Amino acid sequence: MNIYVGNLSYKVRENDLREVIEEYGQVDSCKIITDRDTRRSKGFGFVEMPDDDAARKVIAELNGAEFDGRPMVLKEALPRS
Repeated sequence: MNIYVGNLSYKVRENDLREVIEEYGQVDSCKIITDRDTRRSKGFGFVEMPDDDAARKVIAELNGAEFDGRPMVLKEALPRS
């Protein structure tokens, strides 16, 4: 399952986010979206987990949880339409 993670502090790096999510299960990929010109974080990213049950648990437990001073927003990432 692909998970959208929003409202991240601009200081959060991919390794930081991966460590938090890996407490719930295997992470296939973790990508924080950055501005093309400045290379600065846009404050959101995506985490891919192979186990849908673990991904649902991550969403349920971490949505609204504080991470680096900000409440994270987690939800299933839907394909662009």
